[in-house]
Amino acid sequence: MRIHFIAIGGSIMHNLAINLAEQGHQVSGSDDQIVEPSKSRLEKAHLFPKALGWYPEKITEELDAILLGKHAVEDNPELLKARELGIKIYSYPEFVYEQSVEKTRVVIAGTYGKTTVTSMVMHVLREMNVEFDYLVGAQLEGFDSLVKLTSTSPLIIIEGDEYYASTLDNRSKFHLYHPNIALITGIEWDSFKTQISSEDYFEQFRKFIESITPKGTLIYNKDNTSLHQILEDTKDLKINRHGYKLPDYSINKGITSVTVCGHDYPLKVFGKHNLANIVGAYTVCEWLGIKRAEFYQAIQSFKSSIRYLEFVASRNGSVVYQDFAHTPARLRSSIHAIKEQFPNQALVTFIELSPYDSMENNILMQYEHSMQESDHAVAFVNLNTYKENNIPKDALEKTLSKAFDHPSLHVMTDVKELEQFLESFQSNGHNLLFMSSNTHSGVNMASFADKFLKES
Repeated sequence: MRIHFIAIGGSIMHNLAINLAEQGHQVSGSDDQIVEPSKSRLEKAHLFPKALGWYPEKITEELDAILLGKHAVEDNPELLKARELGIKIYSYPEFVYEQSVEKTRVVIAGTYGKTTVTSMVMHVLREMNVEFDYLVGAQLEGFDSLVKLTSTSPLIIIEGDEYYASTLDNRSKFHLYHPNIALITGIEWDSFKTQISSEDYFEQFRKFIESITPKGTLIYNKDNTSLHQILEDTKDLKINRHGYKLPDYSINKGITSVTVCGHDYPLKVFGKHNLANIVGAYTVCEWLGIKRAEFYQAIQSFKSSIRYLEFVASRNGSVVYQDFAHTPARLRSSIHAIKEQFPNQALVTFIELSPYDSMENNILMQYEHSMQESDHAVAFVNLNTYKENNIPKDALEKTLSKAFDHPSLHVMTDVKELEQFLESFQSNGHNLLFMSSNTHSGVNMASFADKFLKES
């Protein structure tokens, strides 16, 4: 096929372009901005555009398909030319579905945990030498790309998200895959990251269940109460249903083991969310023919996805973790997971907030008592990265102290202040958790860890 990518620089888009070129397709692309790591990867694959920008002359009748990225707007000149010529235009979910229509499609969805479950399933299948294609939203350990799409694999594992497919298609991406096996980790409407109403958000998951192929399988988290009404609304669908829940587990000397059929399997991950995700991943693998003992033997070596309680460093019995998201519910659950895992050690928790959130009372009120399980609490708002926000530090301290209501809350507003705190803190007997949905203000977490774990 001859395929042109409009907005080739996106994370999924450039991975898919490289994959298709490797499969022998003729691939070209355009974009008005391409940053790392897309730039280097496209250059290495000889797919980086000769010049940035949009060039309608690239769009000719010789093309078999256009792949349209979310970055491209509706009046994009290349898109207008493609529509004028009547060339088939795909969003990447549409294209992936068309290329995998003869495969067994496993789609893993949910507000939280979908990356983790997807990576667990892929880890086990690789350990079992099962051939499979995949599409994921984040770089996973042990996999070089976000996309593998071949003509030979009988199976594809897809991380499905609920956000719109393209400028021309406002359907949720996961509506377009029509899974044979679907898993929903749970649904939580989150005002922090979801701009649509809760009713519309839940409706996307109802439609996702309706998109499962006839006689297909829905796997779902029984412990997620938000799923109950949607399950009731879709009870007449002719699909299989398989619920799962938190397994039996124990913690001994900082190691969590899951108990299955009387046998304990020690894990490299911990926390109730991870444990529930393991059972969800097992249920998927069970439907794919993997035996219980094989799965739990393989999952023991799974370390972590990049999204939840990621290990950073340890020294002298102290451990540093980072976590991707910072909603109040996630903050509470991550703190609880570390305190449960290491009950005899004190915990220092940093939460990085944006200046926009830090002065919004309707947002901050949701953080009340969210850090109570942590022995020390730090609210970090890097005012240096938001020059347009003229927020007095004393007003910020007063607002955050009232919101978190933690007896030992520290409010910090620049990286140097944060580093000084880490260097002065006596870390012996303490663990550190850093919560952020950003990039820690551009500071390498390893350097933060070194300052915290310094020799006393």
